[in-house]
Amino acid sequence: MDIIGRSEERRTLGRLVESGKPEFLAVYGRRRVGKTFLINTYFNNSFAFSHTGISPKSEETEARKTLLQIQLDAFQLSLWDAGVADLSAPKDWLEAFNRLEKLLSAKRITGRKVVFIDEIPWMDTPKSNFISAFEHFWNHWGCKQADLLLIVCGSASSWMLENLIDSHGGLYGRVTREMKLSPFTLRETELFLESIGVSYTRYDTAQAYMVFGGTPFYLGFLDPELSLPQSIDACFFRKNAPLRQEFKRLFSSAFKNAERVEAIVRALNTKSIGLSRDDILKKIGMASGGHITESLEALVASDFIVRFAPFGNSKREKMYKLVDPFCLFYLRFVEGSGHLDNSFWSQNASGQRISSWRGRAFENLCFNHIDQIKDSLGIRGIISFQSLFIGEQEKGKAQIDLVIDRSDNVVNLCEAKFYGGEFEPTLETNETLRKREALVYAKLGKKKTIKHVLITTFGVVRNRHSNVFAQVLLLDDLFG
Repeated sequence: MDIIGRSEERRTLGRLVESGKPEFLAVYGRRRVGKTFLINTYFNNSFAFSHTGISPKSEETEARKTLLQIQLDAFQLSLWDAGVADLSAPKDWLEAFNRLEKLLSAKRITGRKVVFIDEIPWMDTPKSNFISAFEHFWNHWGCKQADLLLIVCGSASSWMLENLIDSHGGLYGRVTREMKLSPFTLRETELFLESIGVSYTRYDTAQAYMVFGGTPFYLGFLDPELSLPQSIDACFFRKNAPLRQEFKRLFSSAFKNAERVEAIVRALNTKSIGLSRDDILKKIGMASGGHITESLEALVASDFIVRFAPFGNSKREKMYKLVDPFCLFYLRFVEGSGHLDNSFWSQNASGQRISSWRGRAFENLCFNHIDQIKDSLGIRGIISFQSLFIGEQEKGKAQIDLVIDRSDNVVNLCEAKFYGGEFEPTLETNETLRKREALVYAKLGKKKTIKHVLITTFGVVRNRHSNVFAQVLLLDDLFG
């Protein structure tokens, strides 16, 4: 299979190959996003040396005692595959990397010597001194080799950031390039589905994104012979469905404190408008501190959540919002669904529960495609930031799920509507938007012009109420 999208990442890899100096690339991103596939495919699985860390199988004390040796044994097997004659396992990581150094020094390769170490966080077992040995390998030898391109990869984003990219130890400033691999956009999702023979309309492709997100591994389970509702049933609701247990695996394999991270995600799932750090601490029953910031940063780095400042809020406190479509879908429909029919989604696809979900999921989809929205509005070159707005009104809180505050003194209030046909504005639509406009002006004063934007699937019925929208964006615009 060819690489789908990832044009900027491919350009980066090309520049590193041609740079003519030692390069150290750290690739990170959430589990299942395609990091390994990108590197293996780009280099056609041709490396001077490659190795993949062994996934920890247990946190029990007895297993911890043997885990280092398991990692060293596996590393030696990779050395043997690459040409090292010695089959005995190294006694520690210093010896292991010394063997790698000798192997690479002896290799005669035209062009780059590309070394790929995948899932490097798994190799850093307790009391193994892995980081110290790895630092020595790069600082003593690797950084002096003009033909060396070292690529390390990991799904544990917190480990990658703390120990490599933002390291304050021996690897401080040593990573020459970092690469965060994010989930596919809608357009990349469309191209990926085409590549595996799945033919959907853009209306259904958007719904597939709202369920699976832009994660290639999950999208790969869609069956070309089934409709989208049938595939969703097969993936989540039928007996032995392949993605039914994936939510737990997401965190257990990629985060240092998986239980805390999962608790944060569950807490954020209770509030679509997001929570502050203090609110999250209260929700999960945790005292202030306790490495909560580290977990939040890891979730942001892995694209599960976003951090934002509420629009018009003068306080410095940031808010956090769960935006990962897979998690939002799983917690809404899959968890605790053992009693549901195997064809639950197919039978209820036109029902009110799923229709209501589509509306919220589409708002989240828009939040995840802010670049495409700004392009379609013609404001990519204008400095702006996106946020949410929460205001008080007579009947409770008013929420605007996407606000774009622009440096040209315009504020776009975006309304997302996922419809099977054209959206028809009513007097109620007009009145609701005018009330929201008044709330925003109450916060800002008249310093900026407010323009309403409708983001919908197939357009708007033009009537006496439709002029409330300064611009209308279609589903196609989000595929840009």
